[in-house]
Amino acid sequence: LFAVLVALYEEPEKPDSALDFLKHHLGASAPENPDIEALRLEVAEMKEKYEAVLEENKKLKTKVKVY
Repeated sequence: LFAVLVALYEEPEKPDSALDFLKHHLGASAPENPDIEALRLEVAEMKEKYEAVLEENKKLKTKVKVY
């Protein structure tokens, strides 16, 4: 573990995720499928849209109560 942490520290281009770096160097992770990353991005976008729709819904409900 110490050797992997030293390798992370000495890495010239730091990875996006230190946890993924550790998993990869310890052999605990399977190779990432490009479809998985695309699905993760899609889920993140859907969550943002969902939050926006919830906020809009809340505003519209308050407008209806006023009338």
